[in-house]
Amino acid sequence: MTRQFEAIVIGSGQAGPPLAVRLARSGLKTALIEREHLGGTCVNDGCIPTKTLVASARVAQMARRAAEYGVGIGGAVSVDMAAVKARKDRIVQASLDSLAAWIGGTPDLTLVWGSARFTGPHEVAVGNQRLSAPRIFINTGGRPLVPDWPGLAGMPYLTNTSMMAMDRVPDHLIVVGGSYIGLEFAQMYRRFGARVSVLEMADRLIAREDPDVSDTLREILEAEGIACHLGVRDVAVAQHDGGIRLDAALGSGPISVSGSHLLLSVGRRPNVEDLDLAAAGVTLDARGYIEVDDQLRTSAEGIWALGDVNGRGAFTHTSYNDYEIVAANLLDNDPRRVSDRIPAYALFTDPPLGRVGMTEAEARATGRPVLKGHLPMTRVGRARERGETQGFMKVLVDRETKLILGAALLCVEGDEIVHSLLDVMAAKAPCTVIQRSMHIHPTVSELIPTMLGDLHPLDQAAGA
Repeated sequence: MTRQFEAIVIGSGQAGPPLAVRLARSGLKTALIEREHLGGTCVNDGCIPTKTLVASARVAQMARRAAEYGVGIGGAVSVDMAAVKARKDRIVQASLDSLAAWIGGTPDLTLVWGSARFTGPHEVAVGNQRLSAPRIFINTGGRPLVPDWPGLAGMPYLTNTSMMAMDRVPDHLIVVGGSYIGLEFAQMYRRFGARVSVLEMADRLIAREDPDVSDTLREILEAEGIACHLGVRDVAVAQHDGGIRLDAALGSGPISVSGSHLLLSVGRRPNVEDLDLAAAGVTLDARGYIEVDDQLRTSAEGIWALGDVNGRGAFTHTSYNDYEIVAANLLDNDPRRVSDRIPAYALFTDPPLGRVGMTEAEARATGRPVLKGHLPMTRVGRARERGETQGFMKVLVDRETKLILGAALLCVEGDEIVHSLLDVMAAKAPCTVIQRSMHIHPTVSELIPTMLGDLHPLDQAAGA
């Protein structure tokens, strides 16, 4: 017998539960299907646990620097990785408990455990059960990509998921992938006491960013003792002295790196294989993600795709925004669109990188006249007071409209203060709104008006 619902949500990542709750509270009998655990990547092995580990790593690093601030701690700094993990687990469990209580306490919302598979445009099978609804929402997320390197099959390796079980500090962690996930793990485990080597296939770290951002971050990480190897290709894996060895090619010749643990951070892929999307008439794009329109509708009538599985964003905040867009269109008569949002994200190294809008390359490609402001953190009083003068702030502005086009804040609190620029961009207000405002001293944000008051043509600006 088929169970009839008015809405079905497949997957309980960042978009799924709020959408399911909102649908149920609007009076629609709703099913939320989850095959493994509530919360998806963010809660279980993404944002919440990793930033908890980053916090512990920062405390260890600041303890080592205590003497710089005139503080004595007595003896060498040690890291109890089992205790670090236990703290992380407690914080994750609290989030899971809260989520479970929220879902369980919502009338008209049924939680169904199991793997969903389409059997038709409006019907899914979960084990021996059949569920149908006129509206179905796919929120199945993604998972780490595992490359097909020679020798990797059968070898022990870690991903961001299996790293969550680590309760000791590796002797030498090899991180393959010099982007957001890989670099956060590289820095945190270096601060926990491991030797760390990063291998990146591109010719610079976080290659989607501007070269000055990539180069400065590399300098910061190398100053902490992290070895960075760029332009790596033709990777092969082998056992070595109870650990693992990576042999590869560089522009300068072959390279061999041996370590105790290998972390793969070379990308992610969408969870679509088990859904049997063809049975529902849902098409994939050339990259294997579910194809959606500007309001997240798939090619099949009555089916939407949200979060990492649609390829329109790879962050918790983009997934949650997907929920907001779908709910606004369906329930609020508010025609919101994916194309309305301004790209914004952060890299949670220390210092963090706050990013919004265009890069320099993207701004040049528009053909419009662009102004640039650049400010090294050595000029920021708050950064000097805190002993955290690494990095810089920069902003790109349309010369004619004075609208902010983008910004990169690789600096202390950069992941927070970037929102002051994002909000002005969202309001479509000129940069003079910030430039002429009176900011509080001594803060990092107070230097943003100063930076905006010293704009130059993009390729002539200081720090260009």
